[in-house]
Amino acid sequence: MAYLALVTGASVGLGAELARQLAERRVNLVLVARDEARLERLAQRLRHEYGVTVEVLAADLTEHDGLERAASRAADPDSPVDILISNAGFGVYDGFESSRLADERRLHELLSWAPLRLAHAAIPGMLARRRGWIMNVASVAAFTPSGTYGAAKAATVSLSRSLNARYRGTGVRVTALCPGLLDTEFHVRMGEDHLPRLPRIAWADTRRVAREGLRALHRGRAVMVSDWRYRLIRPLIPMLPDRLLERATTTGD
Repeated sequence: MAYLALVTGASVGLGAELARQLAERRVNLVLVARDEARLERLAQRLRHEYGVTVEVLAADLTEHDGLERAASRAADPDSPVDILISNAGFGVYDGFESSRLADERRLHELLSWAPLRLAHAAIPGMLARRRGWIMNVASVAAFTPSGTYGAAKAATVSLSRSLNARYRGTGVRVTALCPGLLDTEFHVRMGEDHLPRLPRIAWADTRRVAREGLRALHRGRAVMVSDWRYRLIRPLIPMLPDRLLERATTTGD
């Protein structure tokens, strides 16, 4: 049986790598992002290299119509989604006191509301079929006082834990994948002055993070901190003062 995965934020970075690794496993795909041209290029490459079926759904998930189109696709009983990966995201660079309220709202809608909406659309069908896997890409920032970005990611972790506890016995598994710094376009889009000046060892490998995330999803782990560098740091976070963590993790918002 060929499975079907819907991946948001699939045009670049971790989303594209998750899509590639799923295609490598012969999983058919629905790729969701705003940039249709990029999605088409990726879709053509995955079809050619792995022989999988790839649909393209160009949608802005911060807009009601775009999110509802993605939700309708996730709920489609005629072409059911077995694996749902909510990966789309962005960050707000400006400090909380100077950021635009509209940007803050878009951030929370994309990082916490969109995963909830898509899971709400997909789960009834998954329960009926008694199988399904949902990965919500969160962040290590969820465990730190790192502005509104961390707050939104914390909501996603909490949601994932709750859904995994509620539905795991039914064959539906939900995982929050929590990577640290990834060498993708995420920071570049926020401006060159936002790029963290950290040694190369601080940056996680996107391929490894995707691989660990898919393995954790298959095993039904509620929360997966990736990669090993961040798993080492994670137990120390509660021991550090919030003021120190806020300074270390927040540049802007």
